[in-house]
Amino acid sequence: MQLSAVKLGVRNLLLHKLRSFLTALGIILGVSSVIAMLAIGEGSKQEALERIRQLGASNVIIRSDKPEQEDDSEEEATSTTATQQQGGTVLEWGLKYKDFEVLEAALPTVRLAVPIALVRKNAQHERYRIANARILGTTPDYLDVKNLSVRRGRFLADSDVDTTANVAVLAAGAAKRLFSYEDPLGKPLLLGPGAYTIVGVLDRQGSGNATPGAVGQQNFNNDIYIPISAVQRRFGELQVTARSGGINFERTQLSEITLVVEDENMVSQTADMARKLLLASHPKFVDVKVQVPLELLHQAEEEKRIWNLVLGSIAGISLLVGGIGIMNIMLATVTERTREIGIRRALGAKRWDITLQFLIETVLLSLGGGVLGILVGVTIPFVVSRFSSIQTVLSAWSIVLAFGIAATTGVVFGIYPARRAALMDPIEALRHE
Repeated sequence: MQLSAVKLGVRNLLLHKLRSFLTALGIILGVSSVIAMLAIGEGSKQEALERIRQLGASNVIIRSDKPEQEDDSEEEATSTTATQQQGGTVLEWGLKYKDFEVLEAALPTVRLAVPIALVRKNAQHERYRIANARILGTTPDYLDVKNLSVRRGRFLADSDVDTTANVAVLAAGAAKRLFSYEDPLGKPLLLGPGAYTIVGVLDRQGSGNATPGAVGQQNFNNDIYIPISAVQRRFGELQVTARSGGINFERTQLSEITLVVEDENMVSQTADMARKLLLASHPKFVDVKVQVPLELLHQAEEEKRIWNLVLGSIAGISLLVGGIGIMNIMLATVTERTREIGIRRALGAKRWDITLQFLIETVLLSLGGGVLGILVGVTIPFVVSRFSSIQTVLSAWSIVLAFGIAATTGVVFGIYPARRAALMDPIEALRHE
């Protein structure tokens, strides 16, 4: 009996193909939008989470943060040190080597402490040149702390730092720009006025976009690494900047200090202790910024859940509109088929049979729209990823969720038209023209 009802429902829907398709179109758009929006949202959030994870869940990152320049600002004078030099003013701000020594000695929860000094100098090898290249002075522990890997040669060694060796390690992008397809190992490289020997080349990291692992949120595929002692002794700390009205001098010793905490549960407490220790040399705390990736990770995961809920709700509205459209069309169909309902009742059909017949037709519309919506919804993320840089992640649960909502929509919005058809008086239905 039910199989014959399904066959009859399919036949009735095929009698009005265009109307049936337009009725199911709301479900198609709703299902496809749920799948596509969740895939795009999931992809963008996973990419953001992965970038935060690259910073290290057990790390505390302290960065120098240049305060805003305001003429005659008393607040700036309390957080930075200004001294006179011929031709301008020397403004001192940011982290100092003394800060690193204090943090390393006073924090018992820290397993590793890595200082990073950033300088900007021209890098050149023969005819290849990188203007204003990012040169990072650091220690051998930087490699593990930042989750980098060496493709050729080696990274910096303790002996390089102790002897202030003129050696350099190139990130993948810097190696390609300076040496093209030539092997860089053992070759000389000019960094500012000094010559350095290439001892290693790193693997390419990530997609090559801005990566949180680098100082200043830059793409560290173009960085050049040298011993921190070489930066300290050969490049100095003074930077010259031209401003309207004269020349200013700035002195920044360290750009970043990364602390690796022994126990992940102690990350937040370690960050709080670091802030208190730094208050002695940075009273206003405007030239130093403490970043805790673990807290950012928890916050991003919570935002991800909220974002997925919002995207799902917005897309769910399309399904609601599609369900209302189905109910509207089925009510019109009930009116058109009033005489048919009366004849079936006169031949012995029960109210349940009438209810089941119209409910089957509604569910068939919803399920058919759901299947087509899944096909469209799966295609959209693929097209978005193929023709743009947006990452998408298609999950099975979003497909099941969208299809389940489509089926539920068919049942919920089909009950009222079906019951209305079943409650018709047979005699009045037979008289209907």
